[in-house]
Amino acid sequence: MRKIIVQKFGGTSVADTDKIKNVAKVVIREKQNGNDVVVVVSAMGHTTDHLVKMAKMLSPNPSSREMDMLLSTGECVSIALLTMAIQAEGYDAISFNAMQVGIMTENIHSKARIVDIKTEKLRKNLEAGKIIVVAGFQGVTEDGEITTLGRGGSDTSAVALAAALGAERCDIYTDVEGVYTTDPRIVPNASKLAEVSYEEMLELAHAGANVLHPRSVETAKQFSVPLRVRSSFKLEDMGTLILGVDKMELYRPVAGVAADLSQARIVVCDVPDKPGIAAGLFTALAEENISVDMIIQSYARKVSNTNDIAFTVDSNDLPKTLATLDKLKDTLGASDVKVDAEIAKVSIVGAGMIDRPGIASTMFETLAKLGVNIRMISTSEIKISCLVDKTDAQKSLKALHTVFNLESDVVADVKGDLPDV
Repeated sequence: MRKIIVQKFGGTSVADTDKIKNVAKVVIREKQNGNDVVVVVSAMGHTTDHLVKMAKMLSPNPSSREMDMLLSTGECVSIALLTMAIQAEGYDAISFNAMQVGIMTENIHSKARIVDIKTEKLRKNLEAGKIIVVAGFQGVTEDGEITTLGRGGSDTSAVALAAALGAERCDIYTDVEGVYTTDPRIVPNASKLAEVSYEEMLELAHAGANVLHPRSVETAKQFSVPLRVRSSFKLEDMGTLILGVDKMELYRPVAGVAADLSQARIVVCDVPDKPGIAAGLFTALAEENISVDMIIQSYARKVSNTNDIAFTVDSNDLPKTLATLDKLKDTLGASDVKVDAEIAKVSIVGAGMIDRPGIASTMFETLAKLGVNIRMISTSEIKISCLVDKTDAQKSLKALHTVFNLESDVVADVKGDLPDV
């Protein structure tokens, strides 16, 4: 039985026709290795940003349904062009959008989750020897509505397809050579990781590492999909393998450091200290599809019997969050809502942190020596995150990378583009 390999190429990999021809050669090489190949591609270059800009020129608040209709067109251009390039090399290939395949999602626009993938058409075309090129980032509801998966959703499309097809592995091709201990644009001698666990990669992705979409890592972990991040421009480099932590040898407690500058902190002041207040607040946010990250509730003030609830959200969700809180303010009995958008989350991540005393104190001492004030702290078994002023993020990242011995003697050669949809 032939093995199925799923390949995903980001927008920088298909930014122009020359790069599309290069991707076609990468795809064909995998086919020549005797494997069946399913390819997932993003929109070309900065197409999505350009489409968003045009929409904003027409309407300051375009409907999410029409935005999904608009943004889904970018990937349709990419799949057609890449299929043409593969065919021009003499190989049989066919392109499909999400509706044609049957990538079924929940009925939520702009941040939909995949609930099922119909594989009949895919398997039929693979059995016929065809290379299949699928539009990433998009899906369709049961009643035929086009949806999108959110920024970076093509990663999720690729991993979900690999899971549905029982693929041998999923290769995520990008413009960097793998997963690094931190952002090599900030720390040039960051180390490239040969291996990283699903758990570590998921925490790094949530902490701001711009390599993989968090939901793609969640899906890979859930279905045990072997995942490899590698460069589409340096094929001799095998990149970074992402696998279960039980299959790894943990040589150092901290695997990576990340900074997320797209955070906003909100403080709901003087809410009654009684059951149900926090539930009402966060239920209302969840109903608006707003994800909350760090949460702190202050100690109750005895005189007024009130406390403050502070939490962070993605800065893109800030307007919707404030609108929701405005409706809730009287119901909650809050005296005020304060916002700080000039903050950043700095995190250290490592599966080896478990049962290793002193990791947290080393992080806090390092930040203290820099004169960095910690606004909030959150922890898990393999992550410690600190909220700091945005102006302190870069120096904090560099110092933590050094103190936990993550530096390499080799200076990374990376491009400056952020991940594509």
